[in-house]
Amino acid sequence: MFTLAATTVITCLHLGTVDGDTFKCNGENMRLLGPGQPNKSGIDTPEIGNAKCQAERFLGEQAKRRLDELLREDVTIEDSGVRDRYRRPLVWVRMPNGEDVGEVLLREGYALPWRPGKRVSWCG
Repeated sequence: MFTLAATTVITCLHLGTVDGDTFKCNGENMRLLGPGQPNKSGIDTPEIGNAKCQAERFLGEQAKRRLDELLREDVTIEDSGVRDRYRRPLVWVRMPNGEDVGEVLLREGYALPWRPGKRVSWCG
């Protein structure tokens, strides 16, 4: 896994899920990296608002619910220091046992690996 020498831990007084791979911390959208490296690899979950089919929307809602459950744990949010093209901080979220939330979503089938230029079809 890619880590920066001086990773900054982010404190969130208010956490909320946007979708399966994006959440709000104190009102700011943040994007999960999972086991990835900023702008090189990460995770992708199905869309909800811009879903291309009903199946994608359904899967997206499931991924969002699972992320919401995971964020209720005593998680630690680590800022990579990099932002994506939408200006969201790219972050690692760690469970109390040290496991990455993105790895949990991948293992449980709520997410797939992401790479630049790679499009995932959730519609079949």
